[in-house]
Amino acid sequence: MLKILDTTHDQFVDAFRRRYGKGAHISSPVYRHVMKTGKTAFHELAAVAGLSELAGQLETDLALTPGRLIKRVSDGDVEKFVTRLADNLDIESVVIPMFRRHTLCVSSQVGCRMGCRFCRTGQMGLLRSLTAAEIVGQVYVARHRLGFDIRNVVFMGMGEPLDNLDNVIQAIRVLTDQRGLDIARRYITVSTVGLTAGIDRLARLDSAPVNLAVSLNAPTDVIRSRIMPINRSIPMAVLQASLLRYPLARKSALFVEYVLIQGVNDRQEHARALARYLAPMKVKLNLIPYNPAPGCQWQPPSAAAGDRFHAWLVAENVFVRRRGEKGGRVMAACGQLGGKNEPPGRLPLG
Repeated sequence: MLKILDTTHDQFVDAFRRRYGKGAHISSPVYRHVMKTGKTAFHELAAVAGLSELAGQLETDLALTPGRLIKRVSDGDVEKFVTRLADNLDIESVVIPMFRRHTLCVSSQVGCRMGCRFCRTGQMGLLRSLTAAEIVGQVYVARHRLGFDIRNVVFMGMGEPLDNLDNVIQAIRVLTDQRGLDIARRYITVSTVGLTAGIDRLARLDSAPVNLAVSLNAPTDVIRSRIMPINRSIPMAVLQASLLRYPLARKSALFVEYVLIQGVNDRQEHARALARYLAPMKVKLNLIPYNPAPGCQWQPPSAAAGDRFHAWLVAENVFVRRRGEKGGRVMAACGQLGGKNEPPGRLPLG
């Protein structure tokens, strides 16, 4: 088989030459045709049209397996879709409208082994990591099968991206290839619970790093260790040192995610401790109300409590944005992915 979803343009050209003995004048248009249009009717492609035998071989040989789209559900303008992989495991991806373009929240694993207590995916455990093709396939499906103009990609779906770093890095290289899906690196964000070895490695990615988001969710080691087991092995001071080493573009900042949970991390002293922790870093804090899942033990804060916490942070000179509550009715919000108890969805055609 001739792989394409997990290869950059140059890798595909090399594989094409080895398999068919043809140069870039043929393989490059093939790559662009598939990745930019989603089409595999090679008899219609000018570079291949006069080579009917090759066109037939390509339609047989090309390994284009982004998974089978089995469900779509929406909550307002947020849409979640479920992809069934070749081994019958399912992954979930979320399309979020952002001004004139769409952001796609992609999964990097089936499940997750980080065990964060507020996260539904974390309660699944890790079933397996995704291949680069399965990660890229989510963008391919969103663009070419669902018709969304995906320009931003955030690795904030199921799984811990830095626990599958080799495949995530390869997926980023494929996604950012200008001769293919052509997503600008400045529009890609990788979120992590704080795996510092992965953060340091991501900092050295090719010519420029991608945006980094850290799921912090607590102002102290005591609270963070309670809700995020990773903190017991990588405490907040170690994480902070790694974040301070991460290279930032001139106008960019680190993104910090803070899930606000009633009675856990929402008091004024928590806001002050959080501000002290963030002070040495250039950050943009996203304040996210906890999104309950079936069987959850916690509750989101009231609207008034969220307002107060936000005001406390502003008073401490923290750059903070409140994230809206979107997608919760179809279990598509932050921390809700990974279950099969959603309301019935629209099955795709074909």
